[in-house]
Amino acid sequence: MTPEEWTYLTVLLFSIPIGFVFKRGGHRVKQFGGAAVGLLLTLITCNIHTLHSLVTILGTWVILSLSPRSCHYLTLGWTFSYLLFFRMVTFVGLPAPTPFTNAVQLLLTLKMVSLANEVQEIGQAKKQDVTSFTKVPALGLIPSVPGLGPTLCYGYCYVGLMTGPFYRYRTYLDWLQQPDSQAIPSWRPLLARARLVPVYGLLFLGAARLFPLDYVRTEAFDARGLPFRLFYMVPIFFVFRMRFYVAWLCAECGCIAAAFGAYPTAARSRPGGGPTAHCPRAEEGAPGAAPPEYDYETIKNIDPYGTDFCVRVRDGMRYWNMTVQWWLAQYIYKNAPFRSYVMRSGWTMLISAYWHGLHPGYYLSFLTIPLCLAAEGALEAGLRGRRGAAPEPEPDRSGGAWLHWFLKMRAYDYMCMGFVLRELGPTLRYWWAVYFCVHLGALGLLLLGRALPRSAPRAAEGPRRAGPLGGGE
Repeated sequence: MTPEEWTYLTVLLFSIPIGFVFKRGGHRVKQFGGAAVGLLLTLITCNIHTLHSLVTILGTWVILSLSPRSCHYLTLGWTFSYLLFFRMVTFVGLPAPTPFTNAVQLLLTLKMVSLANEVQEIGQAKKQDVTSFTKVPALGLIPSVPGLGPTLCYGYCYVGLMTGPFYRYRTYLDWLQQPDSQAIPSWRPLLARARLVPVYGLLFLGAARLFPLDYVRTEAFDARGLPFRLFYMVPIFFVFRMRFYVAWLCAECGCIAAAFGAYPTAARSRPGGGPTAHCPRAEEGAPGAAPPEYDYETIKNIDPYGTDFCVRVRDGMRYWNMTVQWWLAQYIYKNAPFRSYVMRSGWTMLISAYWHGLHPGYYLSFLTIPLCLAAEGALEAGLRGRRGAAPEPEPDRSGGAWLHWFLKMRAYDYMCMGFVLRELGPTLRYWWAVYFCVHLGALGLLLLGRALPRSAPRAAEGPRRAGPLGGGE
């Protein structure tokens, strides 16, 4: 493990015991104490580069104050423009930010854009007469435009500061306003989420030692045969997954310790977005009613089993970095300037690559996903047309499904190499060493799917398929 990884792990483990402290606190303790801890961690790990996050928050607050009706577009432009400046500061003679500054800036960008959208929704609600004057307030609506103090506290809250999960301002407010956080369970769900973390950690350490990434850059690797070169991307992606399983599960445990993101199960919460159904508080129920059951779906950021064993490429994205996928689906995919499924997916992946950084490997990897999605969709449609039947809601475990799963995993292995190698030369060098197998294979499957004869369209079609990130088209 690198020194940076040890620092991340220390921060994540620190967030668990301090979470139990904040769980006992009231509104002001959570708001100002949580922001103070987050700001202190930022100052320790980012030093003078903390100014980047401060400037981002101040700029967003100015936009919210001056133009609440169009703040969602303006904030998206402001924060993503500042990301470009942030990544090119060395060209203007400023010192390069620390890796921790980059992590803080990434999550802060998502939070500020989401906050601006929540503010813009207030104006929409007033136009539609669904304000607090009605009997049932709009689901997830924040009460008012936050001032500078609340915006700073939200931006610097220690929860999810560097590793996520992403959460909306509404989720943050609900945590501050919990009527009885001590009644919300923490220990049992925390232990349930943490039980496999040591296993993932040991697998990460062992696999990273046996299959170092730097070996791919050596001449000795180039001299190995094609089967070995193809095989090597499998453990590289395995190491990549184990590393993030540990980080995100520990981050979730920090949230659970503080009862952050806890909602009654009847609220049907979604990762990142929060409740999707109105759910009255326990004290509003009937006398003597049983206390509600809670879950932490709102801050769930990873589903290891789903990531490893789902069949489709698009499902693999939904189970990975789930709160960020919700953000991409809600604010990018749904607002993409295209109607085509593949083009909207490509636009979303382009924005995701830019958010991650300027390294060419990010773009090469993310922009391979739309090709895989197009091939997957075309082949599924072609096979469905030959059968003349609708697809099953969930793929079974037949031989065809296992083959589909195998190809999905190899596609992600292949794309992961670009993500971890980052630079243009090493990425293309590796892909050339395996003869661009996934690009050519996906293109071949796309052409095959389009060439398969189709049956006559059914008179009544079902609902349109969901977008690649979980949002409907």
